[in-house]
Amino acid sequence: MTNQTHTGNPTNAYTVPSVSIATARTGASSKANALGMRTMQERAYAKRGEQYLLIKSPPASGKSRALMFIALDKLHNQGLQQAIVVVPERSIGGSFADEPLSQSGFHWDWRVAPQWNLCNAPGVDDVKVAKSKVKAVGEFLASPDKVLVCTHATFRFAVEELGVQAFDNRLIAIDEFHHVSSNPDNKLGSQLGSFIARDKVHLVAMTGSYFRGDSEAVLGPADEARFETITYTYYEQLNGYRWLKSLDIGYFFYTGAYVDAVNKVLDPALKTIVHIPNVNARESLKDKQREVDEIMHGLGEWKGVDPVTGFHLVLTPYGRTVKVADLVDDSDAARRSKVLTALKDPAHKNNREHVDVIIALGMAKEGFDWIWCEHALTIGYRSSLTEIVQIIGRATRDAEGKERSRFTNLIAEPAADQTAVAEAVNDMLKAISASLLMEQVLAPRYEFTPKNAGPQPGFEYEGGYKEGQPNVGVNASTGEIHVEINGLVKPQTPEATRICKEDLNEVVTSFLQDKTAVERGLFDKENTLPEELTQLRMGKIVRERYPDLSDSEQEAIRQHAIAAMSITQQAKLLLAEADAMEAGSGGGTGDGTPSGSRALLDGVRKFVNVRDLDIDLIDRINPFEAAYAVLAKAMDEKSLRQVQASIAAKKLSIPEDEARDLAKRALQFKKERGRLPDINSADAWEKRMAEGVAAFARYVAQIKAAQGESGNG
Repeated sequence: MTNQTHTGNPTNAYTVPSVSIATARTGASSKANALGMRTMQERAYAKRGEQYLLIKSPPASGKSRALMFIALDKLHNQGLQQAIVVVPERSIGGSFADEPLSQSGFHWDWRVAPQWNLCNAPGVDDVKVAKSKVKAVGEFLASPDKVLVCTHATFRFAVEELGVQAFDNRLIAIDEFHHVSSNPDNKLGSQLGSFIARDKVHLVAMTGSYFRGDSEAVLGPADEARFETITYTYYEQLNGYRWLKSLDIGYFFYTGAYVDAVNKVLDPALKTIVHIPNVNARESLKDKQREVDEIMHGLGEWKGVDPVTGFHLVLTPYGRTVKVADLVDDSDAARRSKVLTALKDPAHKNNREHVDVIIALGMAKEGFDWIWCEHALTIGYRSSLTEIVQIIGRATRDAEGKERSRFTNLIAEPAADQTAVAEAVNDMLKAISASLLMEQVLAPRYEFTPKNAGPQPGFEYEGGYKEGQPNVGVNASTGEIHVEINGLVKPQTPEATRICKEDLNEVVTSFLQDKTAVERGLFDKENTLPEELTQLRMGKIVRERYPDLSDSEQEAIRQHAIAAMSITQQAKLLLAEADAMEAGSGGGTGDGTPSGSRALLDGVRKFVNVRDLDIDLIDRINPFEAAYAVLAKAMDEKSLRQVQASIAAKKLSIPEDEARDLAKRALQFKKERGRLPDINSADAWEKRMAEGVAAFARYVAQIKAAQGESGNG
């Protein structure tokens, strides 16, 4: 793995490199077919006849234009009356402005009449303005015009006032779909359910995040099953770039005030978006404008404000004037509007020198299109993993001459005070979880099959497929990897099969949001058996996510999810070891990118060849092993031990739900071995299952005793 490099790295902070990938730079992401469609758009357009479409594709892959192609076909060829594009905030509405698609070979142009792009209407983003636009939505529905663009809020209020029936025979396209949730409190999610139940509209949902609703599902299983999913992975997108050569993701621990650390890691030579913490966050200095001023002061000497753009001009000690866009200061609406207008000016989209640093709080995240961004620098943890993926997406645009990009998350180092330690550890766990999730998002997708299932269609095998060998196949067009695993349970129903193919990252996301799993796996590994994580914690998550599936289907999903995470982590670990050995021997590529990191496939092959994979072996691997190896090298031993002590002190006796799960595993053990687990066994997992049986028996006895006392009373 490669360490991130910073100008003037401070002595009181250190970087934890987590993800470092190199791209193939095939140029495929920007190549267009005869209709002007790139790879992802062509893939989505092939499904244009579906009534319900879900497009899962990274930032900058062209989702907006894909929707235009699909919507125009539905309007011209499929008999739909109108198309309504719904975006989470007004700034994203610009992505759906007029496009002369016919110039690139398509049948029609995309046109939005000025009065029907409600994102351009004057006013701020608030409930009052959103409600005032409902009248315009009603007027549009009664008009002969074809396309309307509005915010989620405006659409929500329009549906409340006009009713779902008012939108019959229309296409509703929901951008940034992860904002929706099946939670009854999420009104747009409830309305979506009503639209599906009425079945009179077409829906296209788009998301740049690989998990929807964060910790809550967007749709119920029955509704979700009606959507045709088009997936274009980060792996395909980044490898298909023409310019971007590598992406680094890491965290940076600091002590003291965060503004001091920012000024040590903020390299003015890199085009950077800085996201400062919310004023209520622990890292905040409780004065957002003072924080912006100190960050600018750290860059150099303030020289005034550009009268045209509103950008601050700062002279660095190296003699270069950098232009800083302040999106934090909202005290002057006219100035803020000037800055936003300058940033969105299409005339400067391809001008690298237009702006150098953007400082933001709640803005410049999803849908913010600044192709030159090389560094996304975020202070403090973000509770939403979706938000982190979106922020990283700001730095993954391809642009001429832009070869490297990075995301850095500044996290406060654990302090001596126990209360502060608990807070800092919580932040650290969230940062690590986000990084681990990104590793899954950036990795190729897997096709898992039981041993000797035979070669899979579309996959190529080095030296040809050989039965009984540790075969690893690769789909050259998608980068997907086929891996065989002994003892793997295959999903049997269409829904379980879909989940194993499409939603493993969402299952892994839930696992990484399980604080107990992350705590135990990283900082209490001496006292935690891997099976407690891989079987119990992951098993519990799968049951809670998919309660209507059978036990065998739940087990198939659990096995596929833990295999995807563990194989990615083990491959990364083996690559890191190979890189370290190569660096020690003077090897490497000479350009700062270790040759072992060229493809995760190398690590997967190495892992599969070293160990003939079976599911029991995978269950015996701590899925956080690789992350711990990185942390152990980066953190000083005193801090690491302090965190471990904090976690170990919280561990209690076996909770009732965990005891129940262990007892179930013990019954499965008995079915396979003909006996119950032995509490004196030398095998730690067998012993743990036996302890779970005993603990569960005690809980049952306590319940019966309590019921007896109640009856006697």
